[in-house]
Amino acid sequence: MECKQKKPSKETILALGDAIELLRGKWKISILRNLSFGEMRFKDLLVAVAGISPKVLSKELQDLEQNLLITRTVNNTKPITVSYAITDHADSTVPPIINALLEFGLNHRKKIMAHSQVEQL
Repeated sequence: MECKQKKPSKETILALGDAIELLRGKWKISILRNLSFGEMRFKDLLVAVAGISPKVLSKELQDLEQNLLITRTVNNTKPITVSYAITDHADSTVPPIINALLEFGLNHRKKIMAHSQVEQL
């Protein structure tokens, strides 16, 4: 396979590093994917992102808010609840990234499974 792309610039290498750092970890992409379907309360996110602890969810949400990917709204309810929503910036850029990762993951899984079936023969 021949690659006809030019050598990446320092700026693009740094930008890629920023993006990877921003979305790194086990949970951020799952949180963003769930929020891309609409605003959610903390407890709803805790259920939707299966396996995450409240402490880790809280930390991940803080990171995403600091990086302007989500907004946090304190609702005027009793008891007080907090809702999270994806920002316009994240909503325009994150879903294509997530879809590309999902497609890559599905294709890779198929390739690995086909390869392991060939080895078993």
